[in-house]
Amino acid sequence: MPIKSAFITGSTGFIGLNLVEHLTQSGWDVVALHRPSSRLSHLQKFPVRLVEGSVEDRASLERAMLADVDVVFHVAGDLSQWSDHKNRQWRTNVEGTRNMVETSLAKRSRKFVHTSSVSAYGFQPEPFDETAPKLGKGSFNYQHSKAMAEDEVLKGVGQGLDAVILNPTNVIGRHDWGTWSRFIRLAANGQLFRIPPGSACYCDVSAVVRAHVAAAEQGQTGHNYLLGGDVASYADVVQIVGDIVGRPCASRAASRNGHPWSPARSR
Repeated sequence: MPIKSAFITGSTGFIGLNLVEHLTQSGWDVVALHRPSSRLSHLQKFPVRLVEGSVEDRASLERAMLADVDVVFHVAGDLSQWSDHKNRQWRTNVEGTRNMVETSLAKRSRKFVHTSSVSAYGFQPEPFDETAPKLGKGSFNYQHSKAMAEDEVLKGVGQGLDAVILNPTNVIGRHDWGTWSRFIRLAANGQLFRIPPGSACYCDVSAVVRAHVAAAEQGQTGHNYLLGGDVASYADVVQIVGDIVGRPCASRAASRNGHPWSPARSR
């Protein structure tokens, strides 16, 4: 089987680092894009070619991306929920995706796998599948920016880009230092003052990474693929953490009027 080549954005992030690990262990030739300011200590453990650049800088992408790469994995994204970051988030999620699409077309990339989010679908009134409308448009900025980024990918499809869009739910697993791992650590250390109300759908990062490879090899052009898993309440998660560490981690459940710490949003 010939070695496959990959160009990855977001390579120092949670999903990106797991994807780098999986691809390099599977024999892929990987070029990993990183910002000049990125911490590279974890990424340097893997046999990748490191290139500096950012998705907001089209010229840096043209320098970094080789022609005729087998798969571009566009994983980078700004997940902030702060309204003060609205302009920055738009530049990264929407304009950055546009830059990636245009560069991939110019470089004749064979496949483009875009890591979006279930948030692009917004708040759905009932269980839904990939055919549901993208209610993220016009919603909170993160959801809106992810939905609009998908439009940039679909514009590229209209110009001949063989692209697939993945929509993970809440991702948990190794190499996570700042999203759901924070909630889990607080629970394990008995530092959750309140358990947030509600529930969420979770997926394991290793399954998400395998889905990226499957999308590259089998995904249909222009299609979305929701990546979900088990549904559990936040209280259930705290109970599971307690079972793992061998002591009760429960605290009082918060009312639906709010809670002091909001768990990580969906990817």
